[in-house]
Amino acid sequence: MEADRTTIQNRMLAGIPEEYDTSEGSFFYDAVKPIAIELETAYRRLEEILDKGFGETAEGEWLDKKAAEQGVYRKRPTKATTVVTITGAAGVSIQAGDKVASDAVTYVCTESKTIDVNGQAEVPVECEECGSIGNVPKGAIRYFPITLSGIVSVTNPEAVKNGYPGETDAELRQRYFDKIRTPATSGNKHHYKNWAREVSGVGDAKVFTFPELSGTVKVVIIDSSKRKAEPELIGQVFDYIEERRPIGAKVIVESVQEVPIYIRASFTWDTDNADYEEVLRNLERKAEEYFKEIAFHQNHVSYAILGSRLLEADKVQEYGSLNIGIQEEATGTICWGIENIILQENEIPVLGAISFE
Repeated sequence: MEADRTTIQNRMLAGIPEEYDTSEGSFFYDAVKPIAIELETAYRRLEEILDKGFGETAEGEWLDKKAAEQGVYRKRPTKATTVVTITGAAGVSIQAGDKVASDAVTYVCTESKTIDVNGQAEVPVECEECGSIGNVPKGAIRYFPITLSGIVSVTNPEAVKNGYPGETDAELRQRYFDKIRTPATSGNKHHYKNWAREVSGVGDAKVFTFPELSGTVKVVIIDSSKRKAEPELIGQVFDYIEERRPIGAKVIVESVQEVPIYIRASFTWDTDNADYEEVLRNLERKAEEYFKEIAFHQNHVSYAILGSRLLEADKVQEYGSLNIGIQEEATGTICWGIENIILQENEIPVLGAISFE
């Protein structure tokens, strides 16, 4: 729709009888100009309203409303949780609400605990912020934002991985279209897949049935980072499906299996503007992006496509002698080749390592 102010104004002036002056500065010209400006704004807003009414173009809260019409609701971000080990004098109390921290984020103690005779207490904590910012490596939580009397140290003995970002517009839109295009009825495969994907933290799911095991359904999931699902998330998905499955069905929920992909090649890069470490990070980022794209959508790692993605890495100019490989379970050796790597239905690729020749 042509709705710019000049076009609108010219159309309005064209409707005025010729005996009247409509040139710039005339009464009619000045009278219709502000009307044309307002109509331009109104037309633009009409276009915006139209976009908000369709799943393909709606964004934010408007997409939420459109998806909700089909019973699809945006998955909200979750706060990372873990159990930290606090050391100090026996008998010292740690109160719910006390805080510990990593370099980047603070966690709140969710229960009150007392240091035992061995000088330790296992305390559950929750990240103050939602999303993956609370996911940290083992040993990263080691500070007290406010000094606690009688307390010596804190650490997280396990890596924290259960903080999930909220669902993006693109992810919600895809689930909305999947719901419409693949009707889920009477506990069919689509039903189980939709149920699994409704749980916060689930990135995608595959459903398997077994002719020899009537009524048994296996759901394999990946997390929202397109990686292996943690046991806590697996349990949440199982509980969610158990509440909704048809009577008589037996549900098994498992995590996807990760297959580390190893990359070896000679790389040429812009040595004036980048060093080895920067180029390696850029290559790793490109490989990881590709692996996430194909997770659960493609049953092989393409040698050709992976090579083209590596060539797109910032500062990389060329590569040669590209080999990709996987590790043999029995021997631990890497089998290198210049062919596609085939994946099983319950497997996804992840980056093992990149080595320079």
